[in-house]
Amino acid sequence: METEYIIETKGLKKTFSYKTKEGKKEVSAVKGVDLAVKKGEIFGFLGPNGAGKSTTQKMLSTLLCPTGGEAKIAGYDLSKQQEKIRKTIGYVSQAGGTDQQSTGVENLILQARLYGLDAETADKYAKESVKRFRMESYIDRPASSYSGGQKRRLDVALGMIHQPKLLLLDEPTTGLDPQSRAYLWEEIKKLKDGGVTIFLTTHYMDEADKLCDNIAIIDNGAIITKGTPAELKNSIGADKIELGFSSEKNATDAMTLLKEKIKPNSITNAGNTLHLYIKNGERTLPEILRTLDAKNLIVENVTLSKPSLDDVFLKYTGHSLREDSE
Repeated sequence: METEYIIETKGLKKTFSYKTKEGKKEVSAVKGVDLAVKKGEIFGFLGPNGAGKSTTQKMLSTLLCPTGGEAKIAGYDLSKQQEKIRKTIGYVSQAGGTDQQSTGVENLILQARLYGLDAETADKYAKESVKRFRMESYIDRPASSYSGGQKRRLDVALGMIHQPKLLLLDEPTTGLDPQSRAYLWEEIKKLKDGGVTIFLTTHYMDEADKLCDNIAIIDNGAIITKGTPAELKNSIGADKIELGFSSEKNATDAMTLLKEKIKPNSITNAGNTLHLYIKNGERTLPEILRTLDAKNLIVENVTLSKPSLDDVFLKYTGHSLREDSE
């Protein structure tokens, strides 16, 4: 029976060694990652910079040899069948892979030929890619003249030129303007609709939330939680309320009072602002405001929202994904 998973890993590890004056040292970049990515889904690998996302993806794409563990990509053993894996996948790194002095068409044809396609098929696929990614207006110019969004379109087209079953995207929209990001999201969804499985790394919470069917959150080389975006946000079990005060002292006094009178799931302060997680936030908010008003602790601004993926990250790690990424 054919497996429903296109990526399966067990205990995948990567350790880097380096020399210092004190002698040889090691750093564990990836610490025993277990993944199961279903065929036809968009799978997000979410975490801050330096968490181990790119290292994991480079192992899955055969660019780095794992230190330990095992993996199967499209049914092929990562330790023994690298050549077959490379023919089955497309990989788009953060840096991209274009020859800046060649035109977009020349890049596409060269990439297709490197994958073993004959000249006629390479030319045909290149033309199809130009149309598919709407690159007609600039494809005959040198890649060095492209904008960030245009370069990223070409990068993805290069990764898809041989029509792989699985596309690995490493931070696909980093540095792009909002319009280019929205366009690339649209194209990624179209690839999924066409039957391609997408495995993307990102530190953008909105990207993971809007694009991904399933997500694994990684921090310090280890996966801390997995699930659909909805499942992960529901795991918070509470709504989020932010209360702004005129001074840090007022915020501290308010926190002490609310801990005693309201007993939220959790409450923290950051300067003049309190962050509360509490069930039935809409119903509880009026009681919170009345409690504070009775002690003359005036709230200057208030925000009520549903939990975000950053709240999920904060729950499981104790620090913010947004702060880490910055």
